[in-house]
Amino acid sequence: MGLKGKKIAVIGENRYEWEIAYLSIVCGTGIVVPLDKSLPENELNTLIDTSEVDAIFCSDKYVEALEKIKYSGVGKLKHIISMDLEKNKEGVYSQNQLVKYGEKLIENGDRRFIDAKIDPKEMSIMLFTSGTTSKAKIVALSHENICTNLMDISSVLDINEKDVFLSVLPIHHVFECTVGFLFSLYKGSQTVFCDGLRHILENLREYKVSFMACVPAIYEKIYKIIRKELEKQGKLEEVLLKEEKYKNSSMQERKEVFKEIHDMLGGNIKLLISGAAKLDKQIEERFRLLGINIVQGYGLTETSPVIGVGSNKYSKIGSIGKALPSVQAKIIDADSNGEGELVVKGKSIMLGYYNNEEANEKSLIDGWFYTGDLAKIDEEGYIFICGRKKSVIVLKNGKNIYPEEMENLVNRIEGVKESFIFGKQKTEDKDDIKVNVKIVYDRQILKDVYHAKNDEEIFEAISKEVKEINKIMPKYKAIRGIILTEEPLIKTTTNKLKRQDNLNAIENI
Repeated sequence: MGLKGKKIAVIGENRYEWEIAYLSIVCGTGIVVPLDKSLPENELNTLIDTSEVDAIFCSDKYVEALEKIKYSGVGKLKHIISMDLEKNKEGVYSQNQLVKYGEKLIENGDRRFIDAKIDPKEMSIMLFTSGTTSKAKIVALSHENICTNLMDISSVLDINEKDVFLSVLPIHHVFECTVGFLFSLYKGSQTVFCDGLRHILENLREYKVSFMACVPAIYEKIYKIIRKELEKQGKLEEVLLKEEKYKNSSMQERKEVFKEIHDMLGGNIKLLISGAAKLDKQIEERFRLLGINIVQGYGLTETSPVIGVGSNKYSKIGSIGKALPSVQAKIIDADSNGEGELVVKGKSIMLGYYNNEEANEKSLIDGWFYTGDLAKIDEEGYIFICGRKKSVIVLKNGKNIYPEEMENLVNRIEGVKESFIFGKQKTEDKDDIKVNVKIVYDRQILKDVYHAKNDEEIFEAISKEVKEINKIMPKYKAIRGIILTEEPLIKTTTNKLKRQDNLNAIENI
């Protein structure tokens, strides 16, 4: 189709055809551009234009929007390839038919694709960052970047061909793409596509899943389901006593003691990885006390993505593990607590931001990538992420507040779905910033738990719980203002808060 060396996008839900399209592009044809399936049409148009895409693989539901883009005369899009069509139709190719056509070419001795020479150091993947604190940028990655990361992860995690992966996060996102798709393939494991967030537990049981890489919100949801089930059966008190009794036992022993709980998750869980945001320490502890091996991983689109990850053998509560074997990590501009910006170096670090020299000059200095995250590294090499540099609230007294840490505390309040901590200037003193919180609540739970029947009673119940949190905080961290809403916060497709967008929404009220 004349697409050798061209940029080809893929958009759609997690499915076999998506993976085949991705590999067909990146393993010999051109440069793959995975796109977010939840994008509105205008943003999709912008990204296709910005990344100079010539062709796109898509699920059928995107065909109409993509045809508009194709015939708009803006951009380079020429070919639309449907993952669902059995046969080509006017203006749209069938992926199925292209596969059959490719088979015939090979049968007739055409080896152009099979023998394609790949330069491992050239850009072959273009990824858009999620833009949680700023405008999305295009990250340029190579085969060497991704393969170095796969080999690193493989040397740390005990995964083999007998394992079953559950693919939950959107596959266009580098965390799911590298860890959930390519790593599974690299180890010869089986991949199962989740039927939807409501079906995670059902899928874990049905397919005897042993490995999953997901976001904290999903693990928090799973823990709440386990706890509710134990309450329903009248076994919660018994389980809590057992947790205390066996807290110094091995993970294997705890797995046997809490077999009934493991069976709720299919009975085959070997390792759960939490990434893309900070996992609440309390949730991490509770899972591990039950013998469920959950660890944290950390990385960025720019690092292919994994920088560090806990493992079956090595982990510390609250840590993202140690840096992977080929990644050098250090802290710069550390304060008296050893906290500073995390910078990393290695073969899995991106080639750079595509067509964005200004951003490259700020982020890539002397071979080191500046992550924009504040962290500390202990004497054993375990990395602890403190928060996003841009998100930190700096008070008048010079103290730093990490919103993520406080949001985890607020989110533990029963009836709170999610929260957003932000700093608000006092009108009489622009330098004096007070901590505020926006809380998304569940009306039914607040009614059941606190007997709060109206908005006034709901505010009173939540305020009382926030005051309890303030009691365990240093005074400078105390939450001084509360906004309540039932509307969800603005998030990326991997459930990370878009901080600037949420702040703008508050300021526009």
